[in-house]
Amino acid sequence: MANSRAYSEAQINGENLQETSVWKDFLALIKIGIVNSNLITIFTGLWLALHFSGEKFLANIDSILFTLIGSALIIAGSCALNNYIDRDIDPLMERTKLRPTVTGRVNLKKVALLGFGFIAAGTVFLLLTTITAAVIALIGAFSYVVVYTMWSKRKLVSNTVIGSFSGAVPPLIGWAAVDPSLDVMAWSLFLIMFFWQPPHFYALAIRRVEEYRAAGIPMLPVVKGFNTTKKHTYAWIIALLPLPFLLTSLGVPFLILATLLNIGWIATGMYASKKKDEIKWATAMFVYSLQYMTILFVAMVIVTLI
Repeated sequence: MANSRAYSEAQINGENLQETSVWKDFLALIKIGIVNSNLITIFTGLWLALHFSGEKFLANIDSILFTLIGSALIIAGSCALNNYIDRDIDPLMERTKLRPTVTGRVNLKKVALLGFGFIAAGTVFLLLTTITAAVIALIGAFSYVVVYTMWSKRKLVSNTVIGSFSGAVPPLIGWAAVDPSLDVMAWSLFLIMFFWQPPHFYALAIRRVEEYRAAGIPMLPVVKGFNTTKKHTYAWIIALLPLPFLLTSLGVPFLILATLLNIGWIATGMYASKKKDEIKWATAMFVYSLQYMTILFVAMVIVTLI
């Protein structure tokens, strides 16, 4: 009861609101949603590497924790630097105008130090697993912060495809932490992640097209229009169709599930097109893409337990 009373008094005095705001700013700064979603694919790569190399999960719990902590720190640091760099265009977009780097609630020098500090700390953790895992993670961070955020995002209509490289790196980090030789299956996970991202982000770009146009970001729907973007979206999904067959070691049930998910994505787009509303189409495709990736990567783990 004493703790409950103290909590209530803090709320009345505004202390809890301030703490909550600071915490929310921190989570926004490191883009916690991106960190969490990437940890799923990192863990899947790590899990499959353990499974197919005959290693025991509990016997490698230290490496598993080092991998997850190190990867999370590097991703969080990269996202913080992304926020720092994008502070000039974020005020022009509705979904980003309240980021702490825009509102002035955080010190920009501290944001930069936090970003580089997290990347450095994450590298140390990954070096406790394998050098390969650390190198791959740093390549991914460089690709996201420099190649994508600082360059292609602002200059090229192909920015989404270029940015997909860094987003496809996480399962490679997980696999390399166990098996630095990187089996064909590891690269198959990379390809699935790479091909998944353009249709995922094209849907988001259609939903936010006017914001991207206002910010001067040459996203595909801004430069080429909705029809071209939809054609590109379907093309990338079709390209995903054969990729699960690189993972035949996971069994027939997984191949069937993955194929149905791919076909379902196309069917969702065709059904949503009947409504003649581009934003509703993009929303349906965006939501499906999120469910697709979660189901697919969780299924990879589940089928190895059956």
